[in-house]
Amino acid sequence: MASRTQIVCLHEGLRGRSIDPVFIRTLLKELGHAWIRQWKGSNIIRTVDCGGRSNLIARMPAELQACIAMGGDTTLMVWADLDHDMSDGNQLRQKFHEEAKQNGIADDDFDRVLFVFAKDRLENWIEFLLKGSTDEAQEGPRVKDGKRVAAAAKTLAQRCKGQLQGGQLPPSLNWSCQNWRRLVERMNA
Repeated sequence: MASRTQIVCLHEGLRGRSIDPVFIRTLLKELGHAWIRQWKGSNIIRTVDCGGRSNLIARMPAELQACIAMGGDTTLMVWADLDHDMSDGNQLRQKFHEEAKQNGIADDDFDRVLFVFAKDRLENWIEFLLKGSTDEAQEGPRVKDGKRVAAAAKTLAQRCKGQLQGGQLPPSLNWSCQNWRRLVERMNA
């Protein structure tokens, strides 16, 4: 297990106008893996607002290089929306991969990035987690209430830990959860 861990979370949205940091921090805190110690030691979770998706894609290579340079077990998470122009997470991941290659990122380093992509917005996941269903073909209703966002993140953490059962996950959430499981396996190895 890593003694020094930092999780850097790039996400869409602007500071003070995005619900992503509330969801991300609550989820990671509730998951409570031994290698995530936000409040003690040198382990931290840092969220970075990146504006739109194209800014996020452009910023990712430099942030990945910074994570690698920090040493320890620094993990870069990238949270983005699968808008109408992206059919699935693999297609958007490929856009990030192309940008990384253009910036000299080796494939092994790129494979260390944890991608979390919601279709069409994170609000779709919140709707599913709070109501039990969502239509990923439509944008979920905007959520600005931090308590609802945190409640949804806690519900997701309970599902991830097997403490709560429910319906089949929406495709984008299932894809992202598989990525999370691979990270957990790597960190616990």
